[in-house]
Amino acid sequence: MRIETKGVHVGEGLEKTQNGDVVVPIHLASTFARRKVDEPTNGYEYSRAGNPTRDVLEERLAAIENGAGGLAFASGLAAEATALFLLKRGDRVLVCSDLYGGTFRLFEQCFSQFGLRFRYIDFHDQELLTKELSEGLDMLWIETPTNPLLRVYDIRALAEAAHHQNPKAFVVVDNTFASPYFQNPLDLGADLVVHSTTKYIGGHSDVIGGALISRDKTVHERLRFYQKAVGATPSPFDSFLTLRGIKTLHLRMQRHQENAMAVAHYLESHELVKKVNYPGLRSHPDHNLAKRQMRGFSGMVSFELNDNAEPVRLIESTKVFALAESLGGVESLIEHPASMTHASMPKAEREKVGLGDGLLRISVGIEHKDDLIEDLEQALNLARR
Repeated sequence: MRIETKGVHVGEGLEKTQNGDVVVPIHLASTFARRKVDEPTNGYEYSRAGNPTRDVLEERLAAIENGAGGLAFASGLAAEATALFLLKRGDRVLVCSDLYGGTFRLFEQCFSQFGLRFRYIDFHDQELLTKELSEGLDMLWIETPTNPLLRVYDIRALAEAAHHQNPKAFVVVDNTFASPYFQNPLDLGADLVVHSTTKYIGGHSDVIGGALISRDKTVHERLRFYQKAVGATPSPFDSFLTLRGIKTLHLRMQRHQENAMAVAHYLESHELVKKVNYPGLRSHPDHNLAKRQMRGFSGMVSFELNDNAEPVRLIESTKVFALAESLGGVESLIEHPASMTHASMPKAEREKVGLGDGLLRISVGIEHKDDLIEDLEQALNLARR
């Protein structure tokens, strides 16, 4: 079954639900009665441990990522935090240096105090990567495409290198920017996929959520225990909204990509734009890798203005693009990473990876592409120094 069909049908229908529900109902019960002490009704005890609506979401998440099991969380960061419970004090995590600021904050300001060691490197620097791998690792953390510079890393090669160094190491891929429609990291050798389902999977900017999908059933069961013990689970209503979003994922992603490609080409030709980061452009240094590893290039674009334009004035002048954090919704958004999504990263760290104060990030929605380009055109004109 292909992803378009999985996204619509998995977990629902005559063969799956008690009443043949075409759309899974919202099970609001926080607890479940039983006839005998040791016989939970249909396996349900308490909604933190399991809920019929969330169970369907988790089954569908596993299906669209080709995983052995899926788990849903109250946010993407809750999913990331739960993945780190696979580690113990002293374990070493190699992380791509260009990553979401909230993930950096989670690692540095939360989990490092418990003895986890995080090392941030450019995964394109083969000499440095080989050196760092030789010093040992317990987890490899990859974003691809990265946030916000849209770099693409070779999942298969990195997974093979990590597992060669330590067969028990966990290779984790944040697949939020690509979505399962355009990329399936588990098929390329990753052990875990993490998503902020708030983004493309939910798709409508009306629900916060996260997901972890495992390639191995044993790892999935370990994570299910942590999910229950820690308790950062989504509500039944949030699970329902995310399920509804998945049904149209394939349709939305096609339009996101079409629009992003048009916007990227427009920006690349503009006199005020110094550089455009979009894997679909032939000028992108990872374009060939992206074509090989992904089925499409998704809807995220970032770009740098030259000295003749004022970045903040631009993002405060758009009319169709909303000035807001987040991404992946049907509406287009624009933001300034240095002062918004990546403000938690020290300036020196940001500049080290190439994330300067002139960088802007846009999440290209599903509006008409000409309206988006016209909006950027008028904002760029207003941003001239």
